[in-house]
Amino acid sequence: MSDIMSVIASAYATAPLTPTTTKYTNVDPKSYEGTWEGTYSNNQKFKITIESVNGFRAQVKYQSGTTTEYQQVLIGNSAFRIGNSKFVLTGAGKAEVYNAVTDPVTGNTSLVQGSATLDK
Repeated sequence: MSDIMSVIASAYATAPLTPTTTKYTNVDPKSYEGTWEGTYSNNQKFKITIESVNGFRAQVKYQSGTTTEYQQVLIGNSAFRIGNSKFVLTGAGKAEVYNAVTDPVTGNTSLVQGSATLDK
């Protein structure tokens, strides 16, 4: 058992850490807060609810198919990640959402893209 722990410990010690280049600055809550809905390129619908935007942090709920995820996110460069998805604000009430989808049979991963609009 100690051999396994020493291998794990040495892997952590030698793994390089890459610092983020994202600059986090305060965002306008009105640009993000609300419910965003859209459809991916594979015709799957999604919904993202953003609330409690404070500075560059927000509480987000992501729903698509049978997947529901809750996460506190950091907004940088008009974008954030939640689970396997990335949300990018592209304009007033408009966003692009990217999602990495893994095929359960083959294990292959593909990227689907969708446009979202903010529900008023």
